[in-house]
Amino acid sequence: MAFRPSRLAIFIDGNNMFYAQQKNGWFFDPRRVLNYFANRPEIELVNAYWYTGLKDPQDQRGFRDALVSLGYTVRTKMLKEFHDESNGNRYFQRANLDIEIVIDMFNTVEQYDEIVLFSGDGDFERAIELLRAKKTHITVVSTDGMIARELRNATDRYIDLNDIRSFIEKTERPEPFVSAPVIAPA
Repeated sequence: MAFRPSRLAIFIDGNNMFYAQQKNGWFFDPRRVLNYFANRPEIELVNAYWYTGLKDPQDQRGFRDALVSLGYTVRTKMLKEFHDESNGNRYFQRANLDIEIVIDMFNTVEQYDEIVLFSGDGDFERAIELLRAKKTHITVVSTDGMIARELRNATDRYIDLNDIRSFIEKTERPEPFVSAPVIAPA
Protein backbone atom coordinates (compact mmCIF):
# COMPACT_ATOMS: atom_id res chain seq x y z
CA MET A 1 0.00 0.00 0.00
CA ALA A 2 1.41 3.38 -1.03
CA PHE A 3 2.08 6.06 1.55
CA ARG A 4 -0.53 8.82 1.50
CA PRO A 5 0.31 12.05 3.30
CA SER A 6 -2.22 13.59 5.64
CA ARG A 7 -4.14 16.33 3.83
CA LEU A 8 -4.08 19.64 5.71
CA ALA A 9 -6.17 22.81 5.50
CA ILE A 10 -5.30 25.95 7.46
CA PHE A 11 -7.96 28.50 8.47
CA ILE A 12 -6.77 31.84 9.90
CA ASP A 13 -9.25 34.21 11.55
CA GLY A 14 -7.18 37.30 10.72
CA ASN A 15 -9.08 39.73 12.93
CA ASN A 16 -8.97 37.43 15.96
CA MET A 17 -5.28 36.75 15.40
CA PHE A 18 -4.50 40.46 15.02
CA TYR A 19 -5.68 41.05 18.58
CA ALA A 20 -3.92 37.92 19.87
CA GLN A 21 -0.68 39.12 18.29
CA GLN A 22 -1.13 42.61 19.73
CA LYS A 23 -1.67 41.08 23.16
CA ASN A 24 1.53 39.04 22.81
CA GLY A 25 3.54 41.99 21.47
CA TRP A 26 4.78 40.22 18.33
CA PHE A 27 3.40 39.24 14.93
CA PHE A 28 3.61 36.03 12.95
CA ASP A 29 4.70 35.75 9.34
CA PRO A 30 2.10 34.05 7.07
CA ARG A 31 4.95 32.49 5.05
CA ARG A 32 6.53 30.99 8.17
CA VAL A 33 3.13 29.66 9.28
CA LEU A 34 2.88 27.68 6.04
CA ASN A 35 6.46 26.44 6.44
CA TYR A 36 5.88 25.39 10.04
CA PHE A 37 2.67 23.44 9.49
CA ALA A 38 3.00 22.15 5.91
CA ASN A 39 6.68 21.63 5.17
CA ARG A 40 6.85 17.99 6.25
CA PRO A 41 6.82 14.93 3.97
CA GLU A 42 3.84 13.43 5.81
CA ILE A 43 1.71 16.55 5.12
CA GLU A 44 0.03 17.67 1.90
CA LEU A 45 -1.31 21.23 2.17
CA VAL A 46 -4.59 21.34 0.28
CA ASN A 47 -5.54 24.91 1.14
CA ALA A 48 -4.81 27.81 3.43
CA TYR A 49 -7.49 30.42 4.07
CA TRP A 50 -7.09 33.90 5.56
CA TYR A 51 -10.18 35.85 6.68
CA THR A 52 -10.08 39.58 7.38
CA GLY A 53 -12.32 42.62 7.75
CA LEU A 54 -11.77 45.69 5.59
CA LYS A 55 -12.40 49.40 6.17
CA ASP A 56 -12.75 49.90 2.41
CA PRO A 57 -12.15 47.79 -0.72
CA GLN A 58 -8.50 48.93 -0.99
CA ASP A 59 -7.70 48.33 2.69
CA GLN A 60 -4.74 45.97 3.20
CA ARG A 61 -4.43 45.53 -0.59
CA GLY A 62 -0.68 44.90 -0.52
CA PHE A 63 -0.96 42.46 2.36
CA ARG A 64 -3.85 40.60 0.74
CA ASP A 65 -1.95 40.37 -2.56
CA ALA A 66 1.08 38.98 -0.70
CA LEU A 67 -1.14 36.36 0.98
CA VAL A 68 -2.49 35.28 -2.41
CA SER A 69 1.04 35.03 -3.83
CA LEU A 70 1.93 32.73 -0.91
CA GLY A 71 -0.98 30.45 -1.79
CA TYR A 72 -3.64 31.65 0.65
CA THR A 73 -7.28 31.95 -0.35
CA VAL A 74 -8.31 35.33 1.08
CA ARG A 75 -11.87 36.00 2.21
CA THR A 76 -12.93 39.51 3.19
CA LYS A 77 -15.91 41.35 4.59
CA MET A 78 -16.46 45.07 5.08
CA LEU A 79 -16.20 46.28 8.67
CA LYS A 80 -19.44 47.46 10.24
CA GLU A 81 -19.42 50.35 12.67
CA PHE A 82 -21.25 50.08 15.98
CA HIS A 83 -22.04 52.74 18.54
CA ASP A 84 -21.77 51.80 22.22
CA GLU A 85 -23.49 54.38 24.45
CA SER A 86 -22.78 52.32 27.57
CA ASN A 87 -19.06 52.76 26.96
CA GLY A 88 -18.85 56.54 26.69
CA ASN A 89 -20.41 56.87 23.22
CA ARG A 90 -17.48 55.08 21.61
CA TYR A 91 -17.59 53.64 18.14
CA PHE A 92 -16.04 50.35 17.21
CA GLN A 93 -15.78 48.36 14.02
CA ARG A 94 -16.30 44.67 13.51
CA ALA A 95 -16.39 42.18 10.65
CA ASN A 96 -17.49 38.80 11.89
CA LEU A 97 -16.26 36.15 9.45
CA ASP A 98 -17.09 33.09 11.60
CA ILE A 99 -19.84 31.94 9.23
CA GLU A 100 -17.54 32.20 6.22
CA ILE A 101 -14.89 30.14 8.01
CA VAL A 102 -17.37 27.41 8.97
CA ILE A 103 -18.86 27.34 5.44
CA ASP A 104 -15.39 26.85 3.95
CA MET A 105 -14.59 24.15 6.52
CA PHE A 106 -17.69 22.14 5.64
CA ASN A 107 -17.65 22.81 1.88
CA THR A 108 -14.12 21.40 1.69
CA VAL A 109 -14.33 18.71 4.40
CA GLU A 110 -13.78 15.87 1.90
CA GLN A 111 -10.49 17.46 0.79
CA TYR A 112 -8.60 17.26 4.09
CA ASP A 113 -7.84 14.95 7.01
CA GLU A 114 -6.79 17.62 9.47
CA ILE A 115 -7.15 21.33 9.99
CA VAL A 116 -5.29 24.02 11.84
CA LEU A 117 -7.59 26.82 13.00
CA PHE A 118 -6.00 30.07 14.11
CA SER A 119 -8.69 31.55 16.35
CA GLY A 120 -9.71 31.66 19.98
CA ASP A 121 -13.39 32.28 19.28
CA GLY A 122 -15.73 29.99 21.21
CA ASP A 123 -18.30 30.25 18.42
CA PHE A 124 -16.31 27.54 16.61
CA GLU A 125 -16.95 24.93 19.31
CA ARG A 126 -19.91 23.20 17.61
CA ALA A 127 -18.26 23.21 14.17
CA ILE A 128 -15.14 21.62 15.68
CA GLU A 129 -17.24 18.95 17.42
CA LEU A 130 -18.97 18.09 14.13
CA LEU A 131 -15.68 17.93 12.22
CA ARG A 132 -14.15 15.67 14.87
CA ALA A 133 -17.18 13.37 14.52
CA LYS A 134 -16.16 13.06 10.84
CA LYS A 135 -12.72 11.87 12.01
CA THR A 136 -11.02 15.17 11.17
CA HIS A 137 -8.04 15.96 13.40
CA ILE A 138 -8.31 19.53 14.73
CA THR A 139 -5.50 21.77 15.98
CA VAL A 140 -6.41 25.19 17.35
CA VAL A 141 -3.78 27.92 17.61
CA SER A 142 -4.41 30.95 19.83
CA THR A 143 -2.98 32.45 22.98
CA ASP A 144 -3.78 32.32 26.68
CA GLY A 145 -6.34 34.92 27.65
CA MET A 146 -7.82 34.90 24.13
CA ILE A 147 -8.82 31.24 23.75
CA ALA A 148 -12.36 30.31 24.76
CA ARG A 149 -12.40 27.42 27.21
CA GLU A 150 -15.11 25.69 25.14
CA LEU A 151 -12.98 25.80 22.00
CA ARG A 152 -9.87 24.62 23.79
CA ASN A 153 -11.79 21.67 25.25
CA ALA A 154 -13.37 20.74 21.88
CA THR A 155 -10.12 20.46 19.93
CA ASP A 156 -7.74 17.53 19.55
CA ARG A 157 -4.71 19.74 20.11
CA TYR A 158 -4.18 23.29 21.33
CA ILE A 159 -1.04 25.27 20.53
CA ASP A 160 -0.28 28.58 22.20
CA LEU A 161 1.21 31.08 19.74
CA ASN A 162 4.01 31.79 22.21
CA ASP A 163 5.06 28.13 22.15
CA ILE A 164 5.80 28.32 18.41
CA ARG A 165 6.98 31.92 18.33
CA SER A 166 10.54 31.09 17.29
CA PHE A 167 9.21 29.21 14.25
CA ILE A 168 6.57 31.66 12.99
CA GLU A 169 7.51 35.15 14.22
CA LYS A 170 7.86 37.86 11.60
CA THR A 171 11.48 38.93 11.27
CA GLU A 172 13.12 42.00 9.75
CA ARG A 173 14.46 40.14 6.74
CA PRO A 174 12.18 37.85 4.80
CA GLU A 175 12.79 34.16 5.25
CA PRO A 176 12.93 32.08 2.08
CA PHE A 177 10.75 29.03 1.74
CA VAL A 178 12.54 25.83 2.54
CA SER A 179 10.38 24.64 -0.32
CA ALA A 180 7.19 26.29 -1.46
CA PRO A 181 4.15 24.45 -0.16
CA VAL A 182 2.25 22.72 -2.89
CA ILE A 183 -1.46 23.37 -2.84
CA ALA A 184 -3.02 20.21 -4.20
CA PRO A 185 -5.67 20.70 -6.88
CA ALA A 186 -9.23 20.29 -5.63
